[in-house]
Amino acid sequence: MEVLKCRSLIHIRQNRTHAQLDTQKNSYGTCVNCIYCVSGFNHVEAKTRRKLSIINGLSMESSFRELGYECKISDLKRVLRPVRRVGYVTSASPASGLVYEVVEAKSPTRSIEEQNVPPCGTSQICKEPNIEYNDDPRRSSMSGTTLHYLEERNEETLSKRILSLSRSNKVRSAMELYASMEASDVQPDIHAYNSFLSCLLRNGFEGDALRVFETMKKKGTTTGHSYSLILKAVASVRGCDSALKMFLEWESGGETRRVFDVIVYNTMLPMCGKEKNWVLAEKIWRRIKDDGYSGTAITYRLLVSTFVQCGQTELALDAYHEMIQKGLEPDRDTIKAIVATCTKEGKWSLALTVFEQMIKNGFTPDVISYNAMINCLGKAEETTLAFKIFDLMKSSGHTPDEYTWNALLTALYRGKRFADALHLFMKIKSEHKCKLNSHLYNTALMSCQRLGWWDHSVQLLWDMEANGISISSVSYNHAIGACESARKPRVALQVYQQMIRKGCEPDTFTYLSLISVCVWGSLWVEVEKILERAGPNASLYNALIHGFCLRGKVTLARELYARMRHINIQPDGKTRALMLQHLSRNSVRQHSRYLPISQY
Repeated sequence: MEVLKCRSLIHIRQNRTHAQLDTQKNSYGTCVNCIYCVSGFNHVEAKTRRKLSIINGLSMESSFRELGYECKISDLKRVLRPVRRVGYVTSASPASGLVYEVVEAKSPTRSIEEQNVPPCGTSQICKEPNIEYNDDPRRSSMSGTTLHYLEERNEETLSKRILSLSRSNKVRSAMELYASMEASDVQPDIHAYNSFLSCLLRNGFEGDALRVFETMKKKGTTTGHSYSLILKAVASVRGCDSALKMFLEWESGGETRRVFDVIVYNTMLPMCGKEKNWVLAEKIWRRIKDDGYSGTAITYRLLVSTFVQCGQTELALDAYHEMIQKGLEPDRDTIKAIVATCTKEGKWSLALTVFEQMIKNGFTPDVISYNAMINCLGKAEETTLAFKIFDLMKSSGHTPDEYTWNALLTALYRGKRFADALHLFMKIKSEHKCKLNSHLYNTALMSCQRLGWWDHSVQLLWDMEANGISISSVSYNHAIGACESARKPRVALQVYQQMIRKGCEPDTFTYLSLISVCVWGSLWVEVEKILERAGPNASLYNALIHGFCLRGKVTLARELYARMRHINIQPDGKTRALMLQHLSRNSVRQHSRYLPISQY
């Protein structure tokens, strides 16, 4: 809408001849600075537009008196009276300093933009002339928000309006209403403030939200919810570390700390977990008690989760016990975290108690919880209890996976039931072939090693190759160890050669097993080849000297010891003791070309 202005400051014409008729628009153009034109608005057609402008915020009466013209207050009241119909709005532009009122009669058709309703009432949106209007609320800012004449001045009513707009996510209208209330020295209530703050943050107006928050702090209307919203926004935009620093700054202030409540502390606990700052989490836990607050179920769930993430088992258990003492019910995730923590620490009794409480509370454990419980009991060598949990798992309708079978095999192995472990493995192999993996094979190979079943271990290696399962050095080591237990040096060397052909690099454990079994088989040439391939290695030389001494090959032990000292490999204590026991003075003089015995 165009506000008409006269070239001269004001016109005084009794006959209003300066009000010219626009033949193209079929309407009258009226001088808005002329009180006679304004008072003569009733002579214009009903559907014409009537406009009134007040310059620099001055009232009409004072404006004309400054110009030296007298006007009746009744005329101004008649012009400025509230018009309670669609089409009334008062707008202000900080850029132009022009405040103007527009009164428009109802028209038969209205555009979609004209049907938008500003927050101050049922009216149309008026755009400031010569100002670019931004229809995207995400790109707008409160610094350029249009001010509206507030027909309603009741704070409670306006607070309800801004609350409704914020909840409806009408951010532009909420901004305009808030700015108009602030300009009119009308303050929203705390609930409306927080809702408006949340609306700004949801729509990405972090800067405007911070300005509103600072205003709330100055007016003393902040609550714990206000601080929680800002901290979440800072963590989302700048990271949890920035939010923690901001929290510590606020927390050090006495006035701000009084506003903090459980909501703020609950907001900070997950951030402590993400930043692995368990020290601050513990401090918040103590601060909740010191401030006289009672932690909620959410508080303790967050504490347990944070301490578990940070690896603080004792603190996690303390928080869980305090939660139970206060009569708060833990949820599924809390119980799972405690069971996992107890499993890690080997506290199977507590884990079993928590697990039983989970079932008692009506929670159905998932496969992960069952596997963790079976694994915990298996590591504690509680094989019978582990299989009871397994039976309960099957009765609950869960299908065992490879982790379940591995936990059961581990339980049998740790319980020294090696034959039962192999029997269970063969059952899994025949009934659940798709569940087999390298971990299950390695557990079976370890059982073969303990039993000395070298033929079973070799067969398992061939099965792994046939099934396309990757064979690591660990698997080969278990098979060679089974051959060592059975005193089968030739078979062990065959497994070793197959290992080399497959491109699997032997490690120290491989060489130790080979040296041990070759010494028992008196395969000295193979031993020499193994030493050459392995290179200088103190563990291998010490093990070979021990083997020579046990077999009565003292001369070979002396020669190897001399070579060992010559290439600067330090013997261990047991090797020194054996050499002191078997070396004679003559042998020491014979090998005087090596290091003196005082340095052995």
